[in-house]
Amino acid sequence: MTSTSRGPIPHLADLVGVGPAPSVHERRLALRAALAASTAGGSPLVLPGVTDALGARLVETTGFAAAYATGAGLANAQYGVPDLGLVSLGEVVDHVGRLSEATRLPLVVDADTGYGGPLTAMRATRQLERAGAAALQLEDQEMPKRCGHFDAHTLIPVGHMQAKIAAVLDARDDDATVLVARTDARSAEGLDRAIERAHAYVAAGADAIFVEAPRTVDELARVGQELAGVPLVVNVVEGGKTPQLSLQEYADLGFGVVLYANYLMRSMMAAGRDALRHLADTGETATRADRMATWEDRQALFGLPAFSAAEAHLDQPWGER
Repeated sequence: MTSTSRGPIPHLADLVGVGPAPSVHERRLALRAALAASTAGGSPLVLPGVTDALGARLVETTGFAAAYATGAGLANAQYGVPDLGLVSLGEVVDHVGRLSEATRLPLVVDADTGYGGPLTAMRATRQLERAGAAALQLEDQEMPKRCGHFDAHTLIPVGHMQAKIAAVLDARDDDATVLVARTDARSAEGLDRAIERAHAYVAAGADAIFVEAPRTVDELARVGQELAGVPLVVNVVEGGKTPQLSLQEYADLGFGVVLYANYLMRSMMAAGRDALRHLADTGETATRADRMATWEDRQALFGLPAFSAAEAHLDQPWGER
């Protein structure tokens, strides 16, 4: 709490990562409220994926209600490897901690398989909660897992996934932490089995269901009809296996959460490649300045004016404040 004898720190609320922020519990409650509203027929919760603090700041300042810590994007953007289960729990925990400090938004965290069996998933839950996760997404693939829009998935038995879900729920420090259960059974076993698994995961206590990679609009409609009343996630992968529709079309099919896990990363990849090609071809950047963020925009996104004002205030001798 700021002492009244020195006066308040200016722009304190704008010091993201340093100043006050909503607690993780408050963010979890906000996410639950958004899920409930979207499932009750409100606008879908649009969930952009982020791979770093820059992405988290962009998602927040653009006005979205939550962000998704993408596992595939983390593997690609931070480690330069494909989404084949190569990133460890410790690396994800560190990453989520940085993202959580960089935004006030709830973070939905891709926790892959929980990094092992039920006990390992329990430990992952505790660590990711402490790092700032508002929701955990757990999937039913065997380790090492692979991207849901790749081929050749192998799944653990339904009962094993139910046990893992129950163990994660028991391990939570905060009952407000949301658990999203994902099944990759559409690829490995077909849509009927994917829907059966989804019902089993609801029975085990999952808060939301993510049936990965339905192939057609009819398949999306079946998922929405047979799991009506359950918060449902659809993953929009540009060039992937699931049809790309409008938000309203997804909502009409029964999906309350529309995930764009790597739209931002892939857009930034394309823009970065174009920028580097220009530099390689021309040896200059001045003629491309209108396609870059301005200096002022960059500093504003990261709060430089607010940090500078606070720094100037705090650098004064105590008696002169």
